[in-house]
Parts: sequence; structure tokens; C-alpha cells
Amino acid sequence: MPRLKSDIRIKNKKAEFQFFLVDRYTAGLVLTGSEIKSIREGKASINEAFCVFLQNELFIKNMYVAEYSHGSAFNHQPRRDRKLLLNKRELLRLQEKVKEKGLTIIPVVLFIDENGRAKLDIALAKGKKLYDKRESLKEKDVKRQIQRGEVW
Repeated sequence: MPRLKSDIRIKNKKAEFQFFLVDRYTAGLVLTGSEIKSIREGKASINEAFCVFLQNELFIKNMYVAEYSHGSAFNHQPRRDRKLLLNKRELLRLQEKVKEKGLTIIPVVLFIDENGRAKLDIALAKGKKLYDKRESLKEKDVKRQIQRGEVW
């Protein structure tokens, strides 16, 4: 019996505003049973999350996954570190890039794939300066005005 495609797409809305996204990757997550159930209910947030290398493995820190409502006393901790699953070549490439000044790894989208597994789109990102953020706001405002038909 084929599974239905999930509608769960938890986005980091501030990611594209605060960073230039250089390169994107899709990574799997090592989760417990109560965590995946909570994510399938849409009770997660990646807004304050970031990725770090610990002993040549990539982990996501500060990702919030609410405790599962029907969980027992053995429910998970909401903000624990979770391991990301990438192949060795991708990990080595990311590790080299992060050593460059100004580059970091941020989560962009958390979603459930067609097989029912939680996946995380991560991006190699460079922080924007204040004037870049102002330019992004101007572009967004112009697009909104054009869409509304408010052309001068």
C-alpha cells in the first residue's frame, strides 16, 4: 500500500532574510519514536537552530520538537542535539567550507518524505550585512506592489 505524501513542511522563515544561501543539502535525522510522532503532528521549530560538527559528525542544536502528547514518562527532551545523516563526501565538503570565515550551516526546511522519514534541508550560508537586509526588504516590497497592481 503506497503512503500518502505528507503536508508537513516546517520552514525557517528568517533564513533567507538573514543569510545568503550558498549551497543546499538534504539530510536525514536520527530521531526517537516520540520525536517523529510529534514532527508528524507539526509541532516542531527550526527558527533558532544551527548545525555544528562534533567529532567529524554533523549535529543540529537548539531544534525544538514538542513533547509527544500521548508519550509516557520516557518522552524525549524538546531541545536535545540530533545527529544529521549525510554521506562522507558531503560531510567532508561541508567541513572544509565551514572553516572559511563567515560561512555557517543553517536548517532551512524540515519535512516528511514520501517514505515517512523526517528530512532536513540545510544550507551553507553567509551572513548578510544590514544594508543587504534593507535591499531584501525593498525587493520584497516592490514585488508585493507589482503583484497588487500598484505600479507607479
